[in-house]
Amino acid sequence: MATDSNSTNSLKSKCSRTIYYGTFLQLPRAADIPATPTSPPKYRLIVNHGALWVSTADGRIEGFDWEVEDERGLHDLIERHGWTVDGEEGSEQSMRIVRSRDDRNGFFFPGFVDTHIHASQYPNSGIFGSSTLLDWLETYTFPMESSFGNKDNPNVAPPSAHTAYNRVVSRTLSHGTTCAAYFATIHVPATNLLADICHARGQRALIGRVCMDNPKTCPAYYRDESNAQSLAATQASIAHIRSIDPHARLLHPIITPRFAPSCTPALLSALGALAASTTPPTHIQTHISENKAEIDLVRSTFPDAASYADVYDKAGLLTARTVLAHAIHLTPAERDTIRARGASVAHCPVSNSALGSGLCPVRTLLDEGISVGLGTDVSGGYSSSVLEAARQACLVSRLRAFRDGNAAGEREKLSVEEALYLATRGGAKVLRMEGDIGGFEEGMLWDAQMIELGGVVGGEEGDGDGGNRGSVDVFGWENWEEKVAKWMWNGDDRNVKAVWVGGRLVHGKIPL
Repeated sequence: MATDSNSTNSLKSKCSRTIYYGTFLQLPRAADIPATPTSPPKYRLIVNHGALWVSTADGRIEGFDWEVEDERGLHDLIERHGWTVDGEEGSEQSMRIVRSRDDRNGFFFPGFVDTHIHASQYPNSGIFGSSTLLDWLETYTFPMESSFGNKDNPNVAPPSAHTAYNRVVSRTLSHGTTCAAYFATIHVPATNLLADICHARGQRALIGRVCMDNPKTCPAYYRDESNAQSLAATQASIAHIRSIDPHARLLHPIITPRFAPSCTPALLSALGALAASTTPPTHIQTHISENKAEIDLVRSTFPDAASYADVYDKAGLLTARTVLAHAIHLTPAERDTIRARGASVAHCPVSNSALGSGLCPVRTLLDEGISVGLGTDVSGGYSSSVLEAARQACLVSRLRAFRDGNAAGEREKLSVEEALYLATRGGAKVLRMEGDIGGFEEGMLWDAQMIELGGVVGGEEGDGDGGNRGSVDVFGWENWEEKVAKWMWNGDDRNVKAVWVGGRLVHGKIPL
């Protein structure tokens, strides 16, 4: 018997907690061996086998026991706590069991955190031609985003927005993304719709209405009417998000100036003041130093600013809750300012390569104390998979290592473990959620995915159509570090069997 995400609510009402039994993999909160002048840091994969239990009431991890070795040990654990399996409805001692399958090389892994994704651009995934950033915006992006408005009824999102937003949430959940920082569009009804869908589907999300009021840089068919109208529309979307999730269990508003040239100085300052007006301050997301032509545009649009970062800093938009996408071409002075303000970076290697923007100096950012997570940056990035972003982050780091050469080049390299750290704990830190998500520690939320790599090739469980079982082949001699490396380099959504957010099953099926 199995249950899917559509039947989760009825199951949750019957049980006070869920025990997850099997293999649990995660990355540590910090590197086991810090970086040196000649070598990168070393993150060791944490491998535990045993049991972990999660409260149905709040979706948090209540405890774990890594001494549970087998079914007998699991039975003893249940007996010791006085729990009953699928017991009396509403009983404080009722629980159910979810197992990862050793015979399928299964394991539990923290959910991925996508620190930068444009939900409205999802229909354009894979379509960018030979363009670079600014012409890509004009040719593909602005026309797509503008379609999320409804000319016949401006107060209602068009059917195409329903289709796109439902699909992007489904797709990201299928890839194991339990938390995403979404850019929407300038349209309030469509932005609110995205929030509604994330809330209904159970995906943790930061939702941002895009702000862009500068008539000199934004097309006439797609821009805010004025800085006052842009601010009011942003406030309306923030109010909607807080109305449907007043305790912010899943959703957070995030103030979203598209990028500096798209906004007038008055709007940037108003958005900075809006972010600072709440306790805690509202999150902020935008772009910075993605492309050299973009930097030239910033220089001509803001001739009195010392730098791109200075534009944001003067407007009060560089804070400890600011996420800056790309950050490829920052000057040392800009990095100093970003670090001093506590802002973080969303590294988007897939789109950086696809649009020919450059190779982000991730090691430099980390060395200088700037937090970094991974972003898919759909649709500049062709894939909504954070796993794809992780492998591309490794490849980009190797290109930088080759370019720089010698010991300095070796330090540039991201290991599999460090890339997966950026995909989980690193992203959580960027979004200031590191105490709640990104790992499996007592008190943290159960945002997790259950992965299966398939049975050993040639064995009873490993026979069959390789395409249906995924692209990862396990031959039986691999240790967990090697299995995880195979998963990162070759895995995809076929390996994701189930996904939970805050203890709620939001994707897939699990055996009972």
